[in-house]
Amino acid sequence: MVQMAVSSKDKMVSFGERLAASEQFLALFREGMDLVAAAAAYLDGEGREQAKLLPREAALSYAVESMRLTTRLMQVASWLLLQRAVNEGELSRAEAFAEKRRVRLTRQNAAVAGAASADLPERLSELVELSLRVQARIIHLDRLFYKSRESRAAAILAASPVQGQIALLREAFAEVRSSAM
Repeated sequence: MVQMAVSSKDKMVSFGERLAASEQFLALFREGMDLVAAAAAYLDGEGREQAKLLPREAALSYAVESMRLTTRLMQVASWLLLQRAVNEGELSRAEAFAEKRRVRLTRQNAAVAGAASADLPERLSELVELSLRVQARIIHLDRLFYKSRESRAAAILAASPVQGQIALLREAFAEVRSSAM
């Protein structure tokens, strides 16, 4: 994790945590949530009507891509909301780390290829592409925010499971105390 000194005592602050509270994060949050709303509106309205007009194979491809799109966007929204809760002080970074395990961010590619993808509505293809881009950015941020914590926890646990658990508890309580101040 990239860190920078913030005082003469060399107290280190995570670059990822600073980024989480930045205007860039807020812009990503708005973009992600707007994409969720746009996809929901499309799939419930115009997309549903367009799907009824598709040939059988393309309709199946539409169903697959719309399910994958919905799943991807729910993962994105969950992650964004979790980070916003940390920014607003509703959760500590340690609590978010524990909750984050429920959010499965997995890089996906569009499943449909060939003739079937050519028959898909253009708007669905656009939404899929936008969601993949937002997801890739979130996966990158997720690594910035949490990767060093995961590596540190794994190293401590490998050395001594009991000491590892104690160290993780101390870290969690330290974050709770620092967020309460």
